[in-house]
Amino acid sequence: MRRTIIAPSVLGCSHGELASAAAGLEKDGADWIHLDVMDGVFVPVLTFGAGVARAVCSTVSIPVDAHLMVEHPAGLIESFAEAGCRYITFHPESSEKHIHRLLGRIKELGCYSGLALNPATSPEIIRWVADQLDLVLIMTVNPGYGGQKHIGVMHEKIRTVRDILDEAGRDDVAISVDGGVDSSNAAELVQAGASVLVSGSYITSSSDRAGAIAALRV
Repeated sequence: MRRTIIAPSVLGCSHGELASAAAGLEKDGADWIHLDVMDGVFVPVLTFGAGVARAVCSTVSIPVDAHLMVEHPAGLIESFAEAGCRYITFHPESSEKHIHRLLGRIKELGCYSGLALNPATSPEIIRWVADQLDLVLIMTVNPGYGGQKHIGVMHEKIRTVRDILDEAGRDDVAISVDGGVDSSNAAELVQAGASVLVSGSYITSSSDRAGAIAALRV
């Protein structure tokens, strides 16, 4: 059985100290660092850009996943690749018309390519771009804010995505889950097919971050 990857989101940390926060999370046992990149258009909140990503990537030795919640990801992927992000993930609901091409471009830049599915987004899109995917990020909250309530019905979507990927011969593609992930639902998410658990406030607001990370390993 694969080891579950724990990817803390640093969204809830002080944005002036994200690099040091990421380094601390690595010491606490994190496997990846998850960066929530928001443009204030695709989602209401504005967070940070490639400069912050570069500072984080230069501070940690574990993979960094840039989750681009932005309107025009094609204009940003090169800067995040150059910053050192190992994974670059974007949403099909963005203004990009050629999703397959953009996934391929991410791979050409030497990164792993990811596609994020909002709660109301059909998983069927995965069937037609499976050959270009390394990661599928299933949102179990609506993107834009941390600390939201986990949408439990999305667990069935995880199973559906796993089935689609397996049918396409892509059992190597990771399924990541983001939104309200904590120790109360981690086991069920992994059982449904998740291999990466993104968790923000559950970890970063804990007085024992190492313990919170350990509690997600199932």
